Amino acid sequence: MSRLWDKGVSLDERVLRYTAGEDHALDNRLVRYDVQASIAHAEMLHDAGLLDARALDAIRGGLREIGEAHARGDWSVTLEMEDGQTALETLLTRKIGAAGERLHAGRSRNDQVLAALRLYLRDAVESLAEDARRVALALESLASEQGHVALPGYTHMQQAMPSSVALWARGFAAEIVDDVDALRHAHRRILKNPLGSAAGYGTPNLPVSREGTRLRLDLPENHEPVTAVQLSRGKAEAEVLFQVAVLMQDLGRLASDLLLFYTREFGFVELPETFTTGSSIMPQKRNPDVFELVRGRSATAQACLVEVLGITAKLPSGYQRDLQLIKAPLFRSLDLCHESLDIMAAAIPLVRFVPERIRLDPDIHAAAEANELVAKEGIPFREAYRRIGRRLRGA
Repeated sequence: MSRLWDKGVSLDERVLRYTAGEDHALDNRLVRYDVQASIAHAEMLHDAGLLDARALDAIRGGLREIGEAHARGDWSVTLEMEDGQTALETLLTRKIGAAGERLHAGRSRNDQVLAALRLYLRDAVESLAEDARRVALALESLASEQGHVALPGYTHMQQAMPSSVALWARGFAAEIVDDVDALRHAHRRILKNPLGSAAGYGTPNLPVSREGTRLRLDLPENHEPVTAVQLSRGKAEAEVLFQVAVLMQDLGRLASDLLLFYTREFGFVELPETFTTGSSIMPQKRNPDVFELVRGRSATAQACLVEVLGITAKLPSGYQRDLQLIKAPLFRSLDLCHESLDIMAAAIPLVRFVPERIRLDPDIHAAAEANELVAKEGIPFREAYRRIGRRLRGA
């Protein structure tokens, strides 16, 4: 198969394997978005007088059929195709003939792939937000059903002040909702139309309407000026990955609490057998593997962010092939976050706190007693603090 950039010179087969890498496989999740953006581009070309109605109908119909066939699993982007953009144009030209070769006027693979990626990220952020809301709702339900159960609140891994299942669960729920709000702030970078920037310097001598594609893709603004588009590569991705890393860290801390509460020494909770595994040698064991892996995968999310930041650091302006490498850590982090949220939303409703196993230290009310002295006797808090401290030391 010839590539879009072929000029009749044979290529060492190792070059294709190395430069395409896993990019062709990763592009499979962008095909539907590439189809969407390509149709918007074709309609804009028609409005600009660069495509007649017959060619537009053929392109639009052909792209939709190709997209539907991909969704059914009838074809996928292969190494020979190099990338999703080459695959679409090649398959379209095979299907409708020379009209397919007219589609690329006024665009480059650079703005083409970035358009598909931003449309994908728009959906991915909303999907993660919905998944995270399910976890927050599960925690709220846990608080409503078992919130009356008393828990010790810890500082420095020691019992410090009285708490409850309601306070514990709603604290995590509030932070996860906050993570959702922060995740959506990434839309300010995602929702900028890159089409019309082409390879980074616009489309000289062609009456391309960036406003035409922006409206068709329902994006709030064009990315201006065109030279800023390639400079922005990796920034929206890094912002999403930062918020994913923070969200995964909150999930990891939630999992860490449950792991501590599940130990025999604590025994505060019972975890469902459907979400625990067994030991190959110890018949009595039920292992909380799910929660351990959620805790551990926060490190993967952080690594993905660092990888993207490392790829884009100190690149010169304009497009560089290094930018292709952003997709792998981006998709990996989004996938592990989705899977972690999904399994936590399913597991949390099955967690059961065991009140009879939860013991609060007698001196856990010391701060409240000091506050009571302040309120009743009108003494300074520091004096009340010393009195309660002396009494507890004597006891």
